Amino acid sequence: MIEILNRLVDEIEQRLGEDLNVDELAAAMGTTGYHARRMFSSLAGMPVSDYVRRRRMTVAAADVIGDEDLLTIAVRYGYGSTEAFGRAFRAVHGASHGDVRRDGGPLRSQPLLRFRLTVEGSNPMDARIIERPTLHLIGHAVRVPLIYEGVNPHIQRHIASLPVSEHERLKQLSGTEPAGLLQVSAGVDPDYAEGSELTYLHGVAVDVDAEVPDDLDVIEVDAGAWVVFRTSGSHPTALQEAYAASVTEWFPSNPWRLRPGPSIVSVLDRAPDFSTATCELWFPIERA
Repeated sequence: MIEILNRLVDEIEQRLGEDLNVDELAAAMGTTGYHARRMFSSLAGMPVSDYVRRRRMTVAAADVIGDEDLLTIAVRYGYGSTEAFGRAFRAVHGASHGDVRRDGGPLRSQPLLRFRLTVEGSNPMDARIIERPTLHLIGHAVRVPLIYEGVNPHIQRHIASLPVSEHERLKQLSGTEPAGLLQVSAGVDPDYAEGSELTYLHGVAVDVDAEVPDDLDVIEVDAGAWVVFRTSGSHPTALQEAYAASVTEWFPSNPWRLRPGPSIVSVLDRAPDFSTATCELWFPIERA
């Protein structure tokens, strides 16, 4: 996967002025756009689309400082007008192209990315791979922004709004793996951009033929393979570290890739104040 990401960076660099299709580029390299976007965003800390824009504006800055017509420069980097180009330029550099042309700066450069894999091997990951049939995730869903680190206050408020009796009712409805109360993230932006919206569901898993109460939301999950990581320790730190390690260690070292579908956290045990917890993190996968 690391080699594929570096090839993707090289293709981007050669086509800065083109309308890039990441799905097509990824398919030509033997993977999927979905997996490539998720791995890129998680490792680079930014979506592919942001990296492309930043690289375009970094290279374009050298042209702006000269005396070439601004519309010609805009078109060269894939923009149909100087206004659209100007908005992108200011978003990256924090200054207009006019200011930079006059003063020579300020400029904020995006270096050319290069991905490298460092394998420590001192902390083996506790993972299992299982096949699951089509299932339903049922519970209470809400749209929330994606937040990389720390507790998501929007999710926290959603869970706190549910009465204790509702948590107990959901537990009683749980009918299949993943077991127990689940924290489900679905409909995630393919670029995994922080701040983008996703559907969060607080609920349980049931078989497809199970009767679902009318007041609950339902997410249908396709049959397929899953990788399951078990975490234990400070919450949510241990869980977030497992997310990161899956990208930097597990996926680059194993012949599997992400497939579209929700990520699921099953809380197996926890302290009364949720300061520590033992959880399972479920990702839908397919053979790479």
